[in-house]
Amino acid sequence: MSANEVHTDEATGSTHVASVDMKLEVVVLPVADVDRATEFYTSLGWRKDVTPPGSGVVQFTPPGSDASIHFGADLTTAAPGSAKGYLIVSDIEAARDQLVAAGIEVTVFHRGPDGPVDGPDPDRGSYNSLASFSDPDGNAWLLQEVTTRLPGRVDTAITSFGSARDLTTALRRAAAAHGKHEERTGEEDPNWPNWYAEYMAAEQSGAQLPT
Repeated sequence: MSANEVHTDEATGSTHVASVDMKLEVVVLPVADVDRATEFYTSLGWRKDVTPPGSGVVQFTPPGSDASIHFGADLTTAAPGSAKGYLIVSDIEAARDQLVAAGIEVTVFHRGPDGPVDGPDPDRGSYNSLASFSDPDGNAWLLQEVTTRLPGRVDTAITSFGSARDLTTALRRAAAAHGKHEERTGEEDPNWPNWYAEYMAAEQSGAQLPT
């Protein structure tokens, strides 16, 4: 069966096209100076990908990301600096430190009842801590610390980590939660690997966390 095969529902007589996976691959970034942009995104530690010879395309992929950015001469009519992108991180402070070390000016803030407040969220609630920076053209990037996904945001049957750092921070959160679990039960849990796995999978998918 081909991915675009058309089917007819015998009960209703209606037709539908079989579902096809559509994975975001790349976003075009408008820049005025390709060499300057290349130097900047190299300094961030993003992977410079191999592109077809003569394509005039420069492509970078953020660490742990499945999607990439690319730029080049005459790729878009958008004004340089008019783009805005969003990046998810598991540790907003570690992400800030990495950017600052690369010489990038970063602003960290969190959502307060009356608007943005300087610094990360004191409770480090998922989705609440953010940071912003811009490339030399003015294209804006917003980082958001996400540790527990909202329900329905991620396939509950799939648990994956984009990097060793993400896996490490997830293990640390599970360890801290498991420590509180043992305090509540008053005994050591010899089955902690299963508890960790359940916690980390639930955290990613937004399901109810084990206690």
